[in-house]
Amino acid sequence: MNNYVCRIGTLEDINNDFDYEIANAKDDKDNWIKWKEEAIKRFNNGTAITYVGELNGEVISQAVATLDPNAVNNSENLVDDKTAYLQAFRTKEEYQGKGYFSILFKYMIEDLKKKGYERVTLGVEVQEEKNKAIYTKYGFTDYIKTMPDIYPDGTTIDVEYYGKSIK
Repeated sequence: MNNYVCRIGTLEDINNDFDYEIANAKDDKDNWIKWKEEAIKRFNNGTAITYVGELNGEVISQAVATLDPNAVNNSENLVDDKTAYLQAFRTKEEYQGKGYFSILFKYMIEDLKKKGYERVTLGVEVQEEKNKAIYTKYGFTDYIKTMPDIYPDGTTIDVEYYGKSIK
């Protein structure tokens, strides 16, 4: 962990991450291409902050805090001037389960607190029991709602939304 550094991501980090995801996508490459376009737009207009965890110079984990309700589906009660919506939690497979993302998550929460945010929310697909357990561990126990979400390719999924105070 000595060579692991957390920082605010750059446009280059976003491009590299999405290029990796697009190259490795099987059936949903078109979704990843659209999500990349949206991530770059949000970076450029300041409506999202990408956080990255870097090990020995390689970005191995990331998370995004979206700050604009217009950039979040089903945004009611999920994002406002004191609430950030968290998404795009990813850690490269070979580094999962080793505590790297936990360090990045703490860094992200501290940064959001410094920026004046008091609450964070996130969404998880209904059937993703492993992720729900992880999010519960991180304190996301305030159930907000369940709503359908639509991917760029038209796929509809059911998403449960949770929140937690970071005051």
